[in-house]
Amino acid sequence: MQQPLSRSFGQCVRFLRQAHGLTQVEFSEKCGFYQTYLSRIENGQANPTLNAMEVIAVALGLTVFELFERVQQAAEPVKK
Repeated sequence: MQQPLSRSFGQCVRFLRQAHGLTQVEFSEKCGFYQTYLSRIENGQANPTLNAMEVIAVALGLTVFELFERVQQAAEPVKK
């Protein structure tokens, strides 16, 4: 069973943020978000707007399309 998109998106953002060596506080400041909002996004509890997704993507050095490609790849079930 596939998990909700909000959860896949959040997990991907968390993975990429950590790969950049940033804490939630550092990344939320870079994005101009409250840390609690970023935490809710990463936990799949908030649905970011398209503008927020663009801010996140740019902060990660990606376009929105590249970010969603990564989310899609991460969300695809592993084939046995």
